[in-house]
Amino acid sequence: MAHAEIVVEVEGLSFEGWLDDASDIGAELLGGLPVTLVLSRWGDEYYGPCDLTEEPADEMTEVVQVGDLAYWPAGRALCIFFGPTPASHGDEPRAASAVEVIGHVDVDPASLRALPDRVTTRVAHR
Repeated sequence: MAHAEIVVEVEGLSFEGWLDDASDIGAELLGGLPVTLVLSRWGDEYYGPCDLTEEPADEMTEVVQVGDLAYWPAGRALCIFFGPTPASHGDEPRAASAVEVIGHVDVDPASLRALPDRVTTRVAHR
């Protein structure tokens, strides 16, 4: 898996991470950086519209890890997972439906939980 280093800024907080530039969706997002998105909260997940045109890979999942960046094809949205969502069973982060994990960010779940339901998020090269 090839990784490109990124930084994700959410309401003044900054988190380092990577995008999988070997995935079509990851490469498309990487090629469009920097990008600013308005994300909404669903449990311990932020998600929001992201204008990507590539088709998701065959490897999709609903159960993800804290800090995973994923593309949600059903909502055409970028997602940042930082804990359980309303779809979770226990403490696992779980998407509403299948997502393609395209990266990871070293998030601080407690700091993200303190933020409002809608946040401005910037994803850029590191």
